[in-house]
Amino acid sequence: MTREPSPGADDTTGHPAQWGRERVEAEVAVLTVHGRGQSPESMRDLTARLGAPPARFYAPAAPEGSWYPHPFMEPLARNQPELDHGLRVVEAVLTRILREGFARHRVVLWGFSQGACLLSQYLLDTPRRLGGAILFTGGHLGPDARPAPSGAPLDGLPVLMRSVERDPWVPRSRVAETAELLRRAGATVDLRIAPGDEHVVTDEACGAAARLLRAIGQ
Repeated sequence: MTREPSPGADDTTGHPAQWGRERVEAEVAVLTVHGRGQSPESMRDLTARLGAPPARFYAPAAPEGSWYPHPFMEPLARNQPELDHGLRVVEAVLTRILREGFARHRVVLWGFSQGACLLSQYLLDTPRRLGGAILFTGGHLGPDARPAPSGAPLDGLPVLMRSVERDPWVPRSRVAETAELLRRAGATVDLRIAPGDEHVVTDEACGAAARLLRAIGQ
């Protein structure tokens, strides 16, 4: 896997930091979304724990390190307009990836913490069949339960979800609720909750993510 200097991500026009396989060699494109107080470099460091998947990674940067200002289970209005801006960033980078020639079934969404929350919201608000999704310690936003998208628009989308039993920021109940909504929208969800009370990505989660990326790249 080649390692390139990370250019500054332009989060309004979909020009993210990039690393991994060269475009002509990559079998998979991974849109990575970092957590609160982190950066694309944080996700790049996490990538090193995946081995060497046949992937090119695309990572936008949140303004001042945060996709939205308040805790994710606050009323949605409290996190506007930043939340809608973050969702538009995801859409812009996904559009860029598709224009570069990756087929939809070769594109994976991957987020950690606040990034996983943003991607959970994105998948439920604008569900579409892609190659897969990796959601580490995240769930949909807002204080209340929400309906699943009508029909089964995710159409077998493989979704890998991992979290920790007593995570200090993301309740297990919200992770499980989000998993069920994704299942009802047609996704195939692999959910595991590890014991512990730290806000971390486990080695098991990284191994599962690496296997998923290799499978999508075959």
